[in-house]
Amino acid sequence: MKRLRYIQFFKSSYFLILSHLIRWTLLTIPVAIAVGAVVALFLWLLNWAIHFRFAHTWLLFLLPVAGIVIHFVYKLYGKSSEKGNNLIMDEIHEPGGGVPKRMAPLVLWATIFTHLFGGSAGREGTAVQIGGSIADFFGRLFGLNEQDSRTVLMAGVAAGFGAVFGTPLAGTIFAIEVLAIGRLQYDAIIPCLIASIFADQTVAMIGIHHTAYNIEPFATQPNFGFSFIHFDYLLLVKIIFSSVLFGLTSYLFAEMAHGVKNVAQRLLKVKWLIPVVGGLIIIGLTLILGRQDYLSLGVDAQFPDSVTIPSAFHQGGTFTWSWLWKIIYTTITLGTGFKGGEVTPLFYVGATLGNTLSQLLNAPVGLFAAIGFVAVFAGATNTPLACTFMGIELFGGEYALYFAVACFTAYFFSGHSGIYSSQRIAIPKIFDPNYSKETSIGQSIQRRRSQLSFRITRYRDKFGRK
Repeated sequence: MKRLRYIQFFKSSYFLILSHLIRWTLLTIPVAIAVGAVVALFLWLLNWAIHFRFAHTWLLFLLPVAGIVIHFVYKLYGKSSEKGNNLIMDEIHEPGGGVPKRMAPLVLWATIFTHLFGGSAGREGTAVQIGGSIADFFGRLFGLNEQDSRTVLMAGVAAGFGAVFGTPLAGTIFAIEVLAIGRLQYDAIIPCLIASIFADQTVAMIGIHHTAYNIEPFATQPNFGFSFIHFDYLLLVKIIFSSVLFGLTSYLFAEMAHGVKNVAQRLLKVKWLIPVVGGLIIIGLTLILGRQDYLSLGVDAQFPDSVTIPSAFHQGGTFTWSWLWKIIYTTITLGTGFKGGEVTPLFYVGATLGNTLSQLLNAPVGLFAAIGFVAVFAGATNTPLACTFMGIELFGGEYALYFAVACFTAYFFSGHSGIYSSQRIAIPKIFDPNYSKETSIGQSIQRRRSQLSFRITRYRDKFGRK
């Protein structure tokens, strides 16, 4: 009888769940520790590069040369690594050639190189590519099958994202949400959670610290039953209005990011000239504006009056059009071949726009900077749930309702656009035949451009006959 009970237990779903948890814990922890260690090295080198440029401002004038070096290194050694985050997404959707091991070191040094010479870029893309490359290496080492390889790649993405921002919960949700609009990959949530937590803790144990943000207290109106969170109906209306603008800004960023790249590829036939032109434009804009605020990450202040993400949380901490200048700088930098991520520049765009809108709407500056910080990111990556959790992790749970409203509103108003062209449309935001299921953002963009080209040609022919 006892033996029969043992047999029943080992055949039960509970044993399968337990064995699944143990197996993925053992598989994921070494991946997470490795990713966390490399991300910690990356963050240390990035901090060094940024402050070295602060002390040697003439390095900006070598940005075109840095672009040429990056171009030829990727051309000679990069192979498929050039696709970056989109390659990792493609491998998760449809496993094929795998993620090359060289992706991690290539993107690490190229991002450091970009920031050392003043390129406006982020760090999330680098961390995600590091995570994906290392995860793929371990997947091959462990001899995982196709399904498990997809899962370990997602765990690598979660580890890289959670470690680079110090937000393990947001990293977990980001990895299962970013692959497809309207669909969460819950089958990978446990490996992603384990990976994100352990990678983040590895970074912390090494001694790398993340920027702390603070929302200054503000008065609210009676909340009628919402005593455990900040709630104010008039403030909520202001947040919804602002979030529509945050979503449209996300759309602008994504379209400019794709547009700059396409225009550069079409106009400049000699490909190594693309980063040269991009670097020269960045130098020219900086000389015209007379400020270096929009170079690099935008987190640390080069001068006392510099516009940064932390300064956006205070009255007078930004200029009216700081958010637009950051969009221009970042899309030119990344669209012309320099390396890095888009997310930290999106934080900058959102925080500075939030600061500007708070002045217009007579709203709390710190709160609107925080809401813009996560909402523009949510719209550009189509990950409103992950960004809501990021807001809670970075700024506090008492503002959770505001973060959720802002992120989901911005997500809706950013349309079927996004910074990741390989992101799938699993469930369209609006039910329209133009946005069929399981197409990618890239295919959606091409379809819109084809439709626009057709309409322009039709109207031109129509008015031409007249």
